[in-house]
Amino acid sequence: MSDYQLVRYCAPTLAGIKTGSLFTMHLPSDDLRQDITALNRSMRKKGIRIIPLKVCETYALIYLYRPEMLDRDLRDPKAKCILERFGYQINSSDRCVVDLARRVKSSPVFPHEIGLFLGYPPTDVDGFINNPNEGFCAVGYWKVYSDAEGALRIFDRYKKCTEEYGRMLRSGRTLEQLVV
Repeated sequence: MSDYQLVRYCAPTLAGIKTGSLFTMHLPSDDLRQDITALNRSMRKKGIRIIPLKVCETYALIYLYRPEMLDRDLRDPKAKCILERFGYQINSSDRCVVDLARRVKSSPVFPHEIGLFLGYPPTDVDGFINNPNEGFCAVGYWKVYSDAEGALRIFDRYKKCTEEYGRMLRSGRTLEQLVV
């Protein structure tokens, strides 16, 4: 897993402005476990955790997140309601991540409540779950069902962050230097 890949898909999370990021890594990679272990060791002190949600023969779905931000996000009453609807044990965010991994592996459809784990507004996650093809007012990192103006500002912030982190990485900064 390269630093460029992490910056491309996870810069806003690395910068501390987004709860979590999700990306696919093509396999086979003999070093997947070693890479994840090393990243967790170096990033844990900066409040970041990385786990594989699903590993197949040809790819791994990787979740990089900030546990403290996830704790805050999942305390939202609407987020709790959504997660309870899908059988999550909402007593801890760590348990919710375990439940998410289980759902990603076993569900015949992709679990759209994953937006809650990425920092998307619960209203928008609920809107997408209930009506994915209608009623949205903007599209970017997610489909927006309320507050399009606010979401567009966030999208722009994420885009600028990713561009800036890419520029800093290319100019010689290390991944550890970039993580806030």
